[in-house]
Amino acid sequence: AKSEAQQQLVAEQWDFLCQLEMVGEEGAFVLGWDEVLTEEELSVTLKVLCMSEEEFKEYKEQDGWEDDSEEEENSTLSNAALSRLKAPCKALLYDSVLLTLESYRSDLRAEQDLLNKQVYEKLSRREQQALHVRYGQKRILHQLLELIQ
Repeated sequence: AKSEAQQQLVAEQWDFLCQLEMVGEEGAFVLGWDEVLTEEELSVTLKVLCMSEEEFKEYKEQDGWEDDSEEEENSTLSNAALSRLKAPCKALLYDSVLLTLESYRSDLRAEQDLLNKQVYEKLSRREQQALHVRYGQKRILHQLLELIQ
């Protein structure tokens, strides 16, 4: 959000999403290899955060209810569906993924280097498991970036 008015709108939209229990304060979503596992939450969040002030006002007056029957039928957020998101939603999701990747202390390449047999064997069992989790998370995020570019 660039202007103060845009920042205010995003804050109102986020508060509204919290009231609907679509997001928590941290705004985390669960992604798998093939689809979004928290698809309703992510779908509604992207929809609301990409609304204009007028669209949001109308949506809010309806307490988040509107005639979504056609949209809901096609709302499964598979990898293929993610690649067909509207440009503003793709941009928002892309920026969010980049911010998430920046929150890690190392990048995907560094994790791949640690998977080298000689280095990997020197890690404790706990460090090996943590490496696998981080590496898997980063691979999923990079896959998502490729889908929404």
